[in-house]
Amino acid sequence: MDRSRTGRRNLLLASLPAKDFALLAPQLKDIVLEQGAVLQEQGEHIDQVYFPHDGIVSLLAVMRQGDAIETATIGYEGAVGSFAGLGSRRAHTRAVVQVSGSASRIAASRFRKVAEESEAVCRIVVRYGEMLLIQVQQTAACNALHPVEARLSRWLLQARDRLESNNIKLTHEFLSQMLGVRRTTVTVVANMLQQAGLIRYHRGHIEIVDQRGLEARACECYEAIRRHIQEVTPAAGR
Repeated sequence: MDRSRTGRRNLLLASLPAKDFALLAPQLKDIVLEQGAVLQEQGEHIDQVYFPHDGIVSLLAVMRQGDAIETATIGYEGAVGSFAGLGSRRAHTRAVVQVSGSASRIAASRFRKVAEESEAVCRIVVRYGEMLLIQVQQTAACNALHPVEARLSRWLLQARDRLESNNIKLTHEFLSQMLGVRRTTVTVVANMLQQAGLIRYHRGHIEIVDQRGLEARACECYEAIRRHIQEVTPAAGR
């Protein structure tokens, strides 16, 4: 599926038949996703559903003492708050924009009504929910079992796939939160990858210079998650 041809850069929206998309279109508002913006807070009501066109949103599991770790990432292949279409009222994670971009936004109440009227819209919610659950499970295993270097390599490759670019604007502070490690640890590991000629980095910017080499350093979770995304949203594998 050609996102530019359909005029819908988000794969979920692009997959909808014209008559079903027409139910959503009047209510969709194009917005800018600012880095660091919180789109939903864990435990609070879901008021809006976001369909990213570019950029990256991280879903974070937040502990009582404030510690948080990433459980999934969302880009142009998915949506934030889409479970509202199935009647879910509260967010189970915090959603934070990690890499700025753009999105289409719709009120959760309106999205829920459209999902009740449209079998196609309901189907993409269920289909995407399946993919997101698989990603959460794989990420949980990755966080528990794999070394930081492999996890950082996996994260950078996932970011590259979603941004369709080797250049990623992201600070070590954000990465440390995503990986659940100290900022100094991220600095040490990033320096190792840079010395190996795989990336170049300076404040707030990382460039992948050897994708194949980075894939060799990444854990198996990168391919596993990418394969699941391609199975659920085939256009993501273009």
